[in-house]
Amino acid sequence: MDSNHEHTHVMEDGTVVTHNHGHSHGHTHSHAHTKAVLNRLSRAIGHLESIRRMVEEGRDCSEVLIQLSAVKSAINNTGKVILQDHIEHCIVDAIESGDHEALDELNKAIDRFMK
Repeated sequence: MDSNHEHTHVMEDGTVVTHNHGHSHGHTHSHAHTKAVLNRLSRAIGHLESIRRMVEEGRDCSEVLIQLSAVKSAINNTGKVILQDHIEHCIVDAIESGDHEALDELNKAIDRFMK
């Protein structure tokens, strides 16, 4: 089992996420929607940059809040795309190979995402 290596990410809200790679749930398979996800993220990042400029320019608070809520829903939708993709690919593999750890990870991810 030395092929397992862990990564730890600290999310913006301070949540620490640790993944283990190495067992049958390696991330070598390709994700169908990676390009779409990257495009969505780039758009959200651009949108956030423009909101930051609005704040710097002292624009109306309600305008800023409306834009922020638009970014929030864009990010949530991106999360849904990632989850759907993950379920279609990783989880199908996990069920076929009886990988319960991957299912537990998915449940934790959904739990964090839905907060």
